[in-house]
Amino acid sequence: MLELFQTITLVAATVAMGLAAGLFYTFSVSVMPGLSETDDRTFVEVMQRINRRILNGWFALSFGGAPVLTLLAGVLQLLGGGGRPALPWTAAGFVLYGVTFVITAAINVPLNNALDAAGDPAAIADHAAVRAAFEARWVRWNLVRTLLSTAALACLAWALVLYGGAMG
Repeated sequence: MLELFQTITLVAATVAMGLAAGLFYTFSVSVMPGLSETDDRTFVEVMQRINRRILNGWFALSFGGAPVLTLLAGVLQLLGGGGRPALPWTAAGFVLYGVTFVITAAINVPLNNALDAAGDPAAIADHAAVRAAFEARWVRWNLVRTLLSTAALACLAWALVLYGGAMG
């Protein structure tokens, strides 16, 4: 029964991590480059809307589920069975995503909050200043989140390979 829980948890952690990494990647390669071509007011308005809409249950399942499921997968691997060869890679994935989580909480979320605090785009006097205080820093740190979460996903994928080899 332990092996079944190990398998299910490691697969679920990998899927959640893939969704989180994919979200950051999507912002890096399409959303932000697309918005970079808009005028300042459109940029501010759309990012405010995205930042409000992203806070939903589906986002929470991947963004918050990735570290929780990865930690649980590691704990279950520690308990024994054939999961031990995967443990270092699961731990590495957890640490890499932990750094991603910290960057999000310390940098990207405060930038999102400051953008929202600028108020209704119709009432903002200087859209260019609001955008300038947000865009370059947010994009730079989102790229870091993309790289870290993708590395975390790669670690979990390798953990799955090792886990499968140990079980086979």
